[in-house]
Formats: sequence, structure tokens, C-alpha cells
Amino acid sequence: MASWLNTDAPITLDTLRGKVVVAHAFQMLCPGCVQHALPQMMRVRELFDEQELAVIGLHTVFEHHEAMKPLALRAFAHEYRIDVPLGIDAHEEGTALPITMRRYGMQGTPTLLLIDRQGDLRLHAFGSVEDMALGAVITSLLSA
Repeated sequence: MASWLNTDAPITLDTLRGKVVVAHAFQMLCPGCVQHALPQMMRVRELFDEQELAVIGLHTVFEHHEAMKPLALRAFAHEYRIDVPLGIDAHEEGTALPITMRRYGMQGTPTLLLIDRQGDLRLHAFGSVEDMALGAVITSLLSA
């Protein structure tokens, strides 16, 4: 990640080892992200114990780069009351897609990544995921 909002230190999967991780990749100009993914991210954070489950957002911009700078994201997070850690996906020179987006083979936003306590990717979903289905998978991973 290029930088982080809403956290004192950068977050890595290594620092989250032992927790189940829910990561929502989003863009602030993506209607599906604003209407579904980000509210779901906040609901998940409210419903599950933060000692067992980490919820993070990944702002992974692949279009409208000039409109979605970190300052705009900071204002967006404030207006929408998003207080979970938000990683800003980094770009490499000469590539259109951000690094994390490429590494995980994301097709676009919103994308949901669910990672188990050992750091293994257990769910990779493009688009909306129903709350009940997500809750069931999270619960099974927390119980494992």
C-alpha cells in the first residue's frame, strides 16, 4: 500500500496473522462500492469481535485517477464516517492497474477478499456478496 488512513501504522497480512481478515477493495466513485460494499464493511466490523476479525478497506484506483487522490479519500471517509483502516493501493510506473489489484487478479470494484487466520485466501468475490452468505463464511473461519 502506498499509504494508510485511520491507523497509526501500516498494516500487512503478517501483522494480522491469527485473525480472519475481511478486505473490501473499492473506489469512492464506484456506485456498487458506495451502496453495497462499504456499508457491508462497516456492518461486518460492528458485528464481529475485532480481536478475532480485522476489517480493512483497500482504495484501489484504476480509473479517474485525478479525482481520487488521498485528500479526496480522506474527505470521503470523513463524510461517510468510515473509520476502518483504509489502505491506498500503490501504482508502479507504466502500469494501469494498482499493485494489490494486479496481485490478487481483481476484475474491478467492489472486490471482497476473505483471508483465514493462517493468511490463506478463502474467498475472492467481484461484485456484491450477500450479508448472510458472508456472515456464514466468516463464522466458519472464526470457528476453525
